[in-house]
Amino acid sequence: MSTVPGIVAVNTFREAVRDRVLYNLIVFALLMIGASVLVGEISIGISRLVIINLGLSAISIFGLVMAVFIGVGLVYKEMEKRTLYSLLAKPVRRWEFLVGKFGGLVLTLSVNTFFMALGLGAALYYVSREFLRADVAIVVAIYFILLELALVTALALFFSCFSSPMLSTLYTLGIYVAGFFSSDIREIGLVTHSPAIETSARVISYLLPNFRNFNVIAAASHGEAIPFSLIWQNTAYAALYVALVLIGASAIFSGRNLK
Repeated sequence: MSTVPGIVAVNTFREAVRDRVLYNLIVFALLMIGASVLVGEISIGISRLVIINLGLSAISIFGLVMAVFIGVGLVYKEMEKRTLYSLLAKPVRRWEFLVGKFGGLVLTLSVNTFFMALGLGAALYYVSREFLRADVAIVVAIYFILLELALVTALALFFSCFSSPMLSTLYTLGIYVAGFFSSDIREIGLVTHSPAIETSARVISYLLPNFRNFNVIAAASHGEAIPFSLIWQNTAYAALYVALVLIGASAIFSGRNLK
C-alpha cells in the first residue's frame, strides 16, 4: 500500500499548525468560559442546555469555517507556490496527492474538534460539577459534526480542482446550505404533480449531501439517546459520499493540464 497519502497528510497538518489555524481554540475556550460564568446563576438544567447548545454549535461553525476556507485553497495554494509541480514530478500520483490533502485537513479538524470538546466538557463540569450518563449523546453529536466536516472538506477539495478559491467557497457553502433542505426539495417536487419536476427534484435531493441527518445538537442538549442505527447509517453514508466525491475530484484533477 502506498505511503504517499500519509506523508502528504502529515505535511498538510504541519502547514495548518504553522498557519496558526489552531489558534481559534483559544477563542473557543474563552467563549466557553465566558458562557459558563454568564449562566452560572441560572438553574442547573437550563445552564447545561445553554452550554451544550452553545458549545456544539460553536464546534460546528468553527469547523465549517476551517473546512471551507482551508479546503478550497489546498490545491490552489500548492499551484500558486509552484510546489505542486515539483511534487508531481516525483513518483506521486495525483489521486494520492488529493487523498493526502484531504486526510491532512480532516486530521487538523479532528485535533481542533478534540480540544474544543475538552473545552465544552470543562464548561459543563464547571456548571454542574458532574457528568451525566446522558452526556454520551454529546460525544455522538461531536462525532456527527466530524462526519459533516469530512463531507464539507471533500466538497471543498472537489471544487478546488477546477475553480478559483472564491468560486469554490461559494459552491461549497451553496451545497452545504442546500444539503439541509434536500428532503424539502423532494417534497416540493411531489407538490407540483409534474412527473418531470418530481423526477428532477428526487434526483437532486439524492445527489445533495443530507446534512440534516448529522444535526443532533437539540437531542444531545436535552439528553436524548441517539439510536445506534443512526450512528452506523451516518458513518456509512459519510464514508460512501466522501469516497465518491474524492473519486470525482481525482478524475478531474488527473485530466487537468497543469502547465
